[in-house]
Amino acid sequence: MTIAAPICSAPSVPEEPLPGTAATAAGYVCLEVPSGWGRDVLDGTALGTELATELSARADAAGVRIQFIRRPGRDVERPTRTVLIARTEPGNTWCERLEITEPAELLDIVPRVVTGPAPLLGAAVTDPIVLVCAHGKRDQCCAVRGRPIAAALAQQFGDTVWECSHTGGHRFAPSMILLPTGYTYGRLDAAHSADAVRAAAAGEVYLPGLRGRSTWAAAGQVAEIAVRELDAAAGIDAAAGIDALTVDEAASPIVRHRDGRAWRVDVELHELPARPASCGAAPKPVRPTVASKVTAL
Repeated sequence: MTIAAPICSAPSVPEEPLPGTAATAAGYVCLEVPSGWGRDVLDGTALGTELATELSARADAAGVRIQFIRRPGRDVERPTRTVLIARTEPGNTWCERLEITEPAELLDIVPRVVTGPAPLLGAAVTDPIVLVCAHGKRDQCCAVRGRPIAAALAQQFGDTVWECSHTGGHRFAPSMILLPTGYTYGRLDAAHSADAVRAAAAGEVYLPGLRGRSTWAAAGQVAEIAVRELDAAAGIDAAAGIDALTVDEAASPIVRHRDGRAWRVDVELHELPARPASCGAAPKPVRPTVASKVTAL
């Protein structure tokens, strides 16, 4: 596949920061759709207009993100479809896997993802689920850069790895989400992507390429990463403890560690030169959220 100019993932490097660029989602519902993706997963191409519209409304109301998934290399159609559901909240983080026969079954599943503990609709998943964006109809960078990463990871981690639909941030391709936490990565090669997966399996957070945890909005993501990086610079093992930190986003983000420490993180918007958000799109200004000060409380 040939990428049409301009290539959106090239101008974002190196000055555009990654922290604060993950999609915000309290939960994920991932539906296996081997083929037939449209530009948007809920544009009606794959599921029909009526179901897609209703599913979109329920997902928006619940704060849940819908992703299409498929096996690297493209699966064949099966009589059932795998569904992965996950909640990203620290202290209430879980993932389940189930099989459904009709996509309409998702209408009842979506609201249950964020209403309490794991709903026990399927089998508990203990290993990290790896979603690598390969949504070529949305952006060519994701397909060209993402598919080789997904294939390489599948060789190491087997059926925990899926190609997925748009994750947000084409220009950070290849982009990867780890469930159930929603930790999202960008610009990682196959080797570093594998390191991130292994860290997650060990209950740790891999800092290189980290865009943020889906639990938080941009400022909260930036604040959490700033604190982890601060600890790392001080020689404290910031990688350990996926759920070690929580973020209060009410004003200036307050990051709290389960060991009792806390920090206020001041954030501000920067403005960078215009660049395309997608391959072939007109350049637009980019305003990343960055941490300007971290104060121990």
